[in-house]
Amino acid sequence: MKKYIKKKIKLENITEEIVKTLARVIDAKDKYTNGHSFRVALYACTLAKNLNFSENEIKEIRWEGLLHDIGKIGIPDNVLNKNGHLTDSEYDLIKSHTVIGDEILKESSELKNAALTTRHHHERYDGKGYPDGLMKEEIPLHARILAIADSYDAMNSNRIYRKSLSKEVIKEELIKNRGTQFDPNLLDKFLELFNNGTLDLVELESKKYII
Repeated sequence: MKKYIKKKIKLENITEEIVKTLARVIDAKDKYTNGHSFRVALYACTLAKNLNFSENEIKEIRWEGLLHDIGKIGIPDNVLNKNGHLTDSEYDLIKSHTVIGDEILKESSELKNAALTTRHHHERYDGKGYPDGLMKEEIPLHARILAIADSYDAMNSNRIYRKSLSKEVIKEELIKNRGTQFDPNLLDKFLELFNNGTLDLVELESKKYII
């Protein structure tokens, strides 16, 4: 039994290192998203902890956060890093990273849930997201959590097309999209973390992951 437990822990540690390495590869494709995957994972895990998720589920969400943009590996750099307006075809190509990510991860027995979360983290609560137009509880719970964490970090970071938004504007955007883009109950919990300064502490913690 002890040998089995040691072997299981060793395999989990190896998987963790592989997942972190893949996240660094993803983030290295774009200097403007440097550390994005790690920050999203930390924000998502912080929300999950405050929802009283189990340690195993929090670990799953961490891996899902680290890998949610893995499909961007399949997007040409000239499109991913374009400094200017995207054409409709280019935007469709960017959106395909969700499906590409699903295809990359779905054959892994350890990462099947990550494949689902990767596919659906751009779905919207009102059904107007992509790639499948799922709505409300049709969207996997972890994907609904990642959708909030991902959007928050996108607004809170410098991007090729704009500077990071102020905290006031970010809060307004989150509230404005409550029940349309975001699950309202999950967003309310996330806003508690926003208001009490927890997310600022998480942001400081994330700086160690910048490449």
